[in-house]
Amino acid sequence: MRILIIEDDKSLAETLRFQLECNHFETDVCYDGEEGLYFIEQQSHDLILLDRMLPILDGISVLKITREKNISTPIIFLTALGALNDKITGLDCGADDYLVKPFDFEELLARIRCILRRPSKWEGNKPLELGDISYDTSQKKLSCSNSSCSLSAREGDLLEFFLRNPGQTIPRASLLTKVWGPDAEVEDGNLDNYIYFLRRRLKSVKSALQLKTIRGIGYQLELPNASPAAH
Repeated sequence: MRILIIEDDKSLAETLRFQLECNHFETDVCYDGEEGLYFIEQQSHDLILLDRMLPILDGISVLKITREKNISTPIIFLTALGALNDKITGLDCGADDYLVKPFDFEELLARIRCILRRPSKWEGNKPLELGDISYDTSQKKLSCSNSSCSLSAREGDLLEFFLRNPGQTIPRASLLTKVWGPDAEVEDGNLDNYIYFLRRRLKSVKSALQLKTIRGIGYQLELPNASPAAH
């Protein structure tokens, strides 16, 4: 699990980094909202710890922009602003939880575990479209022109994640977490197998989409010689 810490108090940020890594989380740390938003847009984290009072770009602005970009990575606000209206504002803007400073690390850890136990649920049942394909998430049916095929549950979840992040390089760890679940014991080679299966499905319906291997990082689904956009 990889957690992004966006906190301008460097002492607190480094303390959180140390405590989380002692609990077997990988971490990245940013000290202002602008840099934090850049990291968020890479979508390579499983959870974000976000301060509200940040330099350059405040936490509420970071949160709003994140949700406007349809990035659904869970976010926990860590802030000294503990009034009821502050909590309501943070949650209404799209935060998944709100923890007031000072807090006990064990409580934060429990809230992180609670969020990461939640199954991933995509919003809406409208077919996903990219380039020449359409994917019906409810029936797990992949269509391209006059061809179609059914996908297994795992193939479907994998394709759905790619379609919701078109053109982005998605790290292997993120794919394993999002598709198999945060607590699943799965061999790394299983991902390679399902990438092979998915490529074969795309080929069977004669799609021009390419599922590329980005060496040392992960995979990317894109149109050849084009900047893709899903809708």
